[in-house]
Amino acid sequence: MPMRYYWVKTHFLVRKLFPGFLWKMPSDKKVVYLTFDDGPIPEVTDFVFSQLENFNAKATFFCIGDNIRKNPDIFRRIIEKGHAFGNHTFNHLNGWQTPENEYLENVALCKQQIDSLATDEAKLMRPPYAKVTSAQSRKLRELGYKIVMWDVLSADFDQKITPQKCLENVLQNIGPGSIVIFHDSQKAYANMRYALPKTLEFLKENGYSCAALD
Repeated sequence: MPMRYYWVKTHFLVRKLFPGFLWKMPSDKKVVYLTFDDGPIPEVTDFVFSQLENFNAKATFFCIGDNIRKNPDIFRRIIEKGHAFGNHTFNHLNGWQTPENEYLENVALCKQQIDSLATDEAKLMRPPYAKVTSAQSRKLRELGYKIVMWDVLSADFDQKITPQKCLENVLQNIGPGSIVIFHDSQKAYANMRYALPKTLEFLKENGYSCAALD
């Protein structure tokens, strides 16, 4: 299901209404946090690795459990390359349309895939579509998860926008502490493939570093 309506720059009122979620990192330094949703995917995630390595950048990958199951070697490379990882449910579930127990079980299935390959426990979680109920989010926090949203949405998944617009979405809104979303998915690949290297180049030229979330 596509996101039909979205803010490229998350409105400050949204952040105030949902203080239990991480929207942006407090920072007085020029550090940003690039994140990638929906992988790992052959070729697409590998492209992301190569671009990050070119700029000595670290990132955070919110992985779908079923994609980890299908592509365990790519998930291992996330770890080997020093990036962070998080839970994105096993089947990319919309929390608003999923009963609480079913949603939590799906998160647990993703956790099982992560735990089978990683020595560190995944305590970062991003709800697909940013759609999670208050009961679901409360239970996730009780389980020790930090729920990560975003400050800047590239909208690379939106096939109605151009790659140039995708880049513009990021460059016009990014700043110190920004959590930025890209997607390492086939659907987003055309936009992301154009925007990511140019984003990294912009950040380097303007004295930013890219760090992983923890």
